[in-house]
Amino acid sequence: PMEFVIDILMSIFHKNYQEAEAITLMVHEQDRGLCGTFSHEVAETKVLQVTQFAKEHGHPLKAVMEEAY
Repeated sequence: PMEFVIDILMSIFHKNYQEAEAITLMVHEQDRGLCGTFSHEVAETKVLQVTQFAKEHGHPLKAVMEEAY
């Protein structure tokens, strides 16, 4: 659900409600959204946090990291 994604964006990525809502809408419309640019280690940790949190709450949310160019 959208509120679950917004909660993750606010808690793990420290977005305010408006930013989290905009990213969530982007994911809904374009199947992906940018949560931030981080070092490899930080990005890897955030992907693991999202994946674990979603699994614990029974949601099939997918998080990936991509190399910036």
